Formats: sequence, C-alpha cells, structure tokens
Amino acid sequence: MSTESMLKNTTVLITRPAHQSQYLRELIEGEGGHTILLPVLEILDPQDSRAALDIVDRLDEFDIAIFISANAVNKAMELVAPRRSWPASLSVAAVGARTAEELQRHGRQVNIMPRQPFNSEALLALHEMRNVASKRIVIFRGEGGRELLGDTLRERGAHVEYAEVYRRGKPAGNFGDVMDAGVDVIVVTSNESLRNLWEMAGESGREWLLYMPLVVISRRTAALAGELGFICPPVVAGEASDAGLVAAIKEWCMHEPSVA
Repeated sequence: MSTESMLKNTTVLITRPAHQSQYLRELIEGEGGHTILLPVLEILDPQDSRAALDIVDRLDEFDIAIFISANAVNKAMELVAPRRSWPASLSVAAVGARTAEELQRHGRQVNIMPRQPFNSEALLALHEMRNVASKRIVIFRGEGGRELLGDTLRERGAHVEYAEVYRRGKPAGNFGDVMDAGVDVIVVTSNESLRNLWEMAGESGREWLLYMPLVVISRRTAALAGELGFICPPVVAGEASDAGLVAAIKEWCMHEPSVA
C-alpha cells in the first residue's frame, strides 16, 4: 500500500485548540483521511498580566529567553510589541521546531534549539544550557507549566524567572456527537489535553474512549494513557510536529489493515 493512500477511509479526531488544528487537518485530508475537530484546550490571556509585563519591561536584564511553545511565543509577542523592541543582546531558545517557526514569523532569530525529540529534556542536554552559571534566564510559558526546566537551570547556577503569558481553559464540546462519528484514531498532543478529553467524555463516554487508539507526541502522554486505563498502547510520534503526527497515524494504519 502506498503512503499516499494509507489514510483513505481513516477518520481522525483532532483535539488541539481550534486555532492550531488547520495545518494538521490539511495534511491528513490531503492524503485521503477524514478529520473531526474536538478542541479540548483553549488558550486564554492571563487573568492578571502585571507580572509578565514587569518582566517584559526588564528584558534587558536577561541573557537568554526560552519559549516552551508556539502559544508562549504568540502571547509573549502580544505583550512585547506595544511596549518595546527586543534587546539585541538577548539570546532566544526554542524547545521545538514549531516554536522556532513562530519566533521566526515574529522576526526573532532562534539561537538555541535541540534536535529531536523536541522537549525540555533535549533542550537541557544542549551545551548552551549546561554552562549557565550566573546567567539570567526568562522562561515564557503558560500558567502552571512543568518545573523541570527552571529547576534544572537553577541547579546549574542560573537565575531563572517565569513569564506566564497565557492560561489554558477547557472548552465546551459535545462528546456524544464524536462517539457517533465513526472515529478511528484520536490525536492528543499534551497531558492536559488527555485529561480534559477524559473529563469531557464523562462516565457515559469513557468506556468507548478507553478502547480508542491514540496518537501522541510524548512518552509522558503515553504513560498517562496507561494510567487512565486505555486498552491499546498509544503510538508516539517520532517528532513533535504535524508531519510527525501524520507519520504516526500512518504507522498505526499499517497495523490496522481493516481501516485503510
């Protein structure tokens, strides 16, 4: 079977925020698949932006600015653009390729980025992140993100501050419609997305959900699926990108000949 026809007759449920689903949808449908959108996260402004704005006003004090997601880039630049220019001496680090693309779209050169996998652990393994004693580092992220990055950099002697430039919400969605739509596989791109999907399913939908195959972008999310009781081990994308997700869906299809 050619890869071009592998997604034919496959219906993929995409759970990303609505504004981040379009390109993945186009890739899947361009290869013959069908898509259904059920956003399980929405990206909102912080309820109070004063702390983040204070950091924006002090950007000249920092040596490195780390962006942990495309959402962090977009929300940070919404705060920076009306107030000031970006300091020429401030190095920019991106956790992954999608984040780097957004930074470049905003005119920021990316100085530090890991190779695959695109995650905090890979960023921390870079030479530039190991020699940070006395460096001042700001991490742009959403409210309540992982502490691994900041904690590790502090252990290495850096002075770290967080600029929390967005918060995540759980949108309303009709899960019952999804169960009746002939979904073959579900794409989930974060632990919080999987937890929200689980909550949205409710008791009546969880039995159906637990038997659904998942495609995820990290082993952390795959582990959470196991803890929740999903029957099939999720397929973990080889890279945290839209192309990586499509490749993982194809990998799943190769082992499900009745779908394609």
